[in-house]
Amino acid sequence: MSRAAKGATGIVGGVRLIAYSRDWLGRARVPRSAEQWEETPPRKRFPTAWARTPVAGAVRFGLQRGVLKPTTWSVCAPDIEGVERLEQLRGPVVFVANHSSHLDTPLILGALPRRFARRIAVGAAADYFFDTRWRAIVTALAINGFPVERKGSNRLKSLAPQLVADGWHLLLFPEGTRSQDGWMNRVRAGSAHLCCGFGIPAVPIAVRGSFAAMPRGRGWPVPGRPRVSVRFGQPLYPQQGESAWDFSSRLSEAVARLWNEEDLGWYGAMRESQESAVARPTGSGTAASWRRIWESSRPLPKGSRSLPNGPEDG
Repeated sequence: MSRAAKGATGIVGGVRLIAYSRDWLGRARVPRSAEQWEETPPRKRFPTAWARTPVAGAVRFGLQRGVLKPTTWSVCAPDIEGVERLEQLRGPVVFVANHSSHLDTPLILGALPRRFARRIAVGAAADYFFDTRWRAIVTALAINGFPVERKGSNRLKSLAPQLVADGWHLLLFPEGTRSQDGWMNRVRAGSAHLCCGFGIPAVPIAVRGSFAAMPRGRGWPVPGRPRVSVRFGQPLYPQQGESAWDFSSRLSEAVARLWNEEDLGWYGAMRESQESAVARPTGSGTAASWRRIWESSRPLPKGSRSLPNGPEDG
């Protein structure tokens, strides 16, 4: 190697050291004792506006109804209920669902009527779905996903308010992440803040059986087309003077009531909610983690215990 080439290599190496928070001697700029207090640089937001253009929307709808839905329906047996409750809805709507599997999003999108499915955006974890360029492109195009920061100050810079203002429906998972054991986690109030701020309704959705069909760690659903239940609840509207936290509690209770319909039937779940507040389905709280996972991994029985055309719940 010539002297000039060696010199160029040394310069490039020095630039790399400085770029990776090192000085020209290779020493860290931040002392180890201060690393735990060092601020994480803000993540550069991946642009998703292109995915909401008419051309991208047409491609996406074709992919969803021509590929994603047939594939999802071929690997599991979805049982969809409560779609009739969406008939009178107009304007932006926030769909709020529990989250325990990567199957949840394609199941809900495939179950929605066309007028909602054509104009809906899905909140997706920025640190997972938008951490690499190829995954971000697929997420934005296939499901109209937009990045949602799950921690840090960037959570305040969500695109959700702008999307609602532009007339888009949203699908949000207020638990913030997929369940580790199939049971519901604590629900955050971000969705409720959005509904209260814009005065728009939220539709609770309960998905049962998706964790058993495709739990964390699996890249493909289990064989045998397991039954999965998707229940749409009665739209909830923020009441005058109601705080976002109170509205979030109502939403969480509505999802829990829909969840219980699988075990108690429509009448049993309604009666239970009338007698006392519906607790969030958290499984056996004192049981070991393996038992909780075992309980939530049991396949759903064939058939539904709900009334297909029963009265709407409040």
